[in-house]
Amino acid sequence: MPSLFDAMPHASRLAVAASTALAAFGPTTAFADASFDSATTLDAVEVRSQRPPLATVESLRQAQQRLDERAGATGLVDGESYRDGRASTLTDALGHATGVFVQSRFGAEEARLSIRGSGLQRTFHGRGIVLLQDGSPLNLADGAFDFQAVEPLAARQIEVYRGANALEYGASTLGGALNFISPTGYDAAPLGLRVESGSFGYLRSQATLAGFSDRADGYLSLTGLRQDGYRDHSQQENYRLFGNAGWRFSDALDARVYLTHVDTRSELPGNLTLAQSRDNPRAAAPASVALDQRRDFRLDRIAGKLGWSPGDGRTLTLSAFYSGKSLHHPIYQVLEQESHDAGLDLRWRNEGELGGRRNVLVAGMAYTQGDIDDDRFINAAGHAGARTNRFDQHATNASAYVENQTWLDARWVLSLGAQGLSSTRRSRDGFITAGRDESYDVDYAGFSPKVGVRYLIDAHGEWFANLSRSLEPPSFGELSGGPNVTQVDKQHADSGEVGFRVRRDALTIDAALYRARLRGELLSLSDAQGNPLGTVNAGRTLHQGLELGADWHLGQAWTLSGNYLWNDFRFDRDPVYGDNALAGVPPQQMRMTVRWSPGDGLYIAPNVEWVPQDYYVDHANSFRAPGYAVTGLRIGGHVGAQWSWFVDARNLGDRRWIASTNVVADAHGMDQANFLPGDGRAFYAGIEWRMP
Repeated sequence: MPSLFDAMPHASRLAVAASTALAAFGPTTAFADASFDSATTLDAVEVRSQRPPLATVESLRQAQQRLDERAGATGLVDGESYRDGRASTLTDALGHATGVFVQSRFGAEEARLSIRGSGLQRTFHGRGIVLLQDGSPLNLADGAFDFQAVEPLAARQIEVYRGANALEYGASTLGGALNFISPTGYDAAPLGLRVESGSFGYLRSQATLAGFSDRADGYLSLTGLRQDGYRDHSQQENYRLFGNAGWRFSDALDARVYLTHVDTRSELPGNLTLAQSRDNPRAAAPASVALDQRRDFRLDRIAGKLGWSPGDGRTLTLSAFYSGKSLHHPIYQVLEQESHDAGLDLRWRNEGELGGRRNVLVAGMAYTQGDIDDDRFINAAGHAGARTNRFDQHATNASAYVENQTWLDARWVLSLGAQGLSSTRRSRDGFITAGRDESYDVDYAGFSPKVGVRYLIDAHGEWFANLSRSLEPPSFGELSGGPNVTQVDKQHADSGEVGFRVRRDALTIDAALYRARLRGELLSLSDAQGNPLGTVNAGRTLHQGLELGADWHLGQAWTLSGNYLWNDFRFDRDPVYGDNALAGVPPQQMRMTVRWSPGDGLYIAPNVEWVPQDYYVDHANSFRAPGYAVTGLRIGGHVGAQWSWFVDARNLGDRRWIASTNVVADAHGMDQANFLPGDGRAFYAGIEWRMP
């Protein structure tokens, strides 16, 4: 079914979206400071630039407090923190988020994204993490998600829930959840303009508009990107519109509507051998050029949220969304897909007392469903040839979740929670060949409990620990993403973590040590004779590691920031692979920045990304990708209250390095086309203006 935008030219669609988002309120008032929660009255003069309390939107301070009260590892990335350099990819936005492994595949928005080894099998598209936009899922109903569906520049903050700590939003995957929170008309500048430009034909711009009246507010962001890319056949072009508008019915009831339109076109340069990557990292794989491999799609999404907060810490939120996506994806064959997804979520949060002690209860129910028309053709130089297969696919997920935190005394907090999940995956073979019907109809269900404790050291620090279970049904990519259908079961894990966090004026520390025993991990493996099996459920595997992040303010001008990941992912006495390391993610990764800023007018920030060890590209542990160290430098500052600028230099040593790899069962010790070279030396510059 065509979307509402399909009948209009591109410019008209954007104009209609802009007027829709802003039609609900009158002239823009003064800039709203997001750090305050309610209006302030002095001598009967109301300060109109402060956001009133809303049931559908939290302030940045409220969100940070809520995240810090989780009995487990969480984090918050302020959207302002990455605007001091190029802000294009998820690596730019989440590269310094504790516990998040993220790496651009070829300098583009497609990335490897993993938390605690989630979705290791996926070297493209996302799985194993619930991606949220203002609390509503961006994942398709089968669990997969697109990196291009989010816009880092249109996020006020990014909330990171690692592992079972995402239960607050009903997520129970191994990796947890990432929640992108949008600015509103109350906390964004009335008008903003930003331009970034740099190496490899890179040009990116953003225009924002925001405002509010007594009862209404709205925010609109329009971004565009074009780049030729470091490698051949890696041109990217995309346009994104993100908008939201809110209406306050009363002091206790408000509503918000969210609108998204994404139009993205990406050439795929493909993988090289390690020798080719070292000899000419800018080259594209010949097959990628010959087949004009690319990934182009359009996404239209509308979501709504109704929040009721009568006081005394009680909030009831009803959320709903609908999205439609059209995908054109020539790879080894041409994939033409139309998908339609919709979902509802009802969530109750009650902050009160139980037995005279503080108590926080979160409970909810969620339902999503989606349909995919998956049509496949022979790739004839990038064009669809004869049909090879066709599937009509349908996925559903129904869940109920509850989590309760009770303050046992002034220092000890007990957390108990659980989620029940029921999912279906249906596929009808619409092109039966050789008498083989590849239809399937499978159901998945499970129960995921969690118990956690917090020990409050003082007002600025605490210890936490928890035990939990995760559950993840397969996506259609695991069931029928390859040349043949592979029937697989759900993946589940029992996990434990212990950690601490400190949040002081001069020092912030976020540390967690975790261990997860997985059963049925979704991996592409071979049998004992080396024959490929496709995606199967592995036996027992082990994921354990250390997540460490810190910010240390040394005096008035110096700040040292860094994060460190230790990843130990391996088989556990597998009959074929023994205790081999799982492929695809380095055992260690460190990112560090030293920032000198004597005032708002100037900052200088050298940085380094370091992978000190080689790591395997295959589960047989026969071939490795090399470690690397890449250095960069950012310089910038503010000019008055309205202007800011930056220069962002990357890979200053022009190192030839591997940004990402395939994950294969057995490379047989040979240098195969499994490597994606990282960008060479690059320079970017940007300027931003915001109306005060």
